[in-house]
Amino acid sequence: MGSKKGFKVESSSDAKKVPKRIAFIKSRTSGRVRAEEEDMVMTVPNLIVREVIAFEILVIILAVVSLLFNAPLEWIANPEHTPNPAKAPWYFLGLQELLHYFPPIVAGVILPGLVVVALIVIPYFSVNLKQEGLWKQSRRQTLMVILISVGILSAVLLLYGVYVMLVPTLLIAGIMLIPYFSLKEDGIVGWLATRPLSWWVMTWFVTIVVILTIVGILFRGPEWTWTWPWHEIY
Repeated sequence: MGSKKGFKVESSSDAKKVPKRIAFIKSRTSGRVRAEEEDMVMTVPNLIVREVIAFEILVIILAVVSLLFNAPLEWIANPEHTPNPAKAPWYFLGLQELLHYFPPIVAGVILPGLVVVALIVIPYFSVNLKQEGLWKQSRRQTLMVILISVGILSAVLLLYGVYVMLVPTLLIAGIMLIPYFSLKEDGIVGWLATRPLSWWVMTWFVTIVVILTIVGILFRGPEWTWTWPWHEIY
């Protein structure tokens, strides 16, 4: 086979053990190669370098802000003067807002537990690995699944009166349905049609978290009642 080239012919099915392979094509047989162009890059260094740069920029910004502005701390803890309402740190205010609507076991244990389990389990399932648009295949079946899922979720939220979650849920669901009923395939509608299911779920989750946090920070007063932010100005 040409020992000068350093090749050695041997029979093996392990591509890692024998990386250099030769394919023998018989007469009247064409070699068929299946190749798909995938928009992928290596995690190292493409992603890691960007994350390190973003982390360093964030540290610099936080250092500058801490030097120029004082932290918005309250007075020293006093057991004779309990603040009303007693609010958790801002990153827990979304969870505290849920405690206002749902029973403690639901808002404090079940819902956070489901989120953590989902973050652990979902990556092990083959869910739209090609990042195809939500409406690219099985449009009618997808529509039925969305309507049933949104309907059940909306019924639960309406039952407990969680309107701060109900309104954005219906809004995002309505935006999801635009590519299905619209005849346009370009512009903003075409862009929405290319968004996969994972993008829609993450958009809904981030929107809900941001809204709950904002409500807890700005719109909750004594006894956790609804209070407008400018109420203390007058």
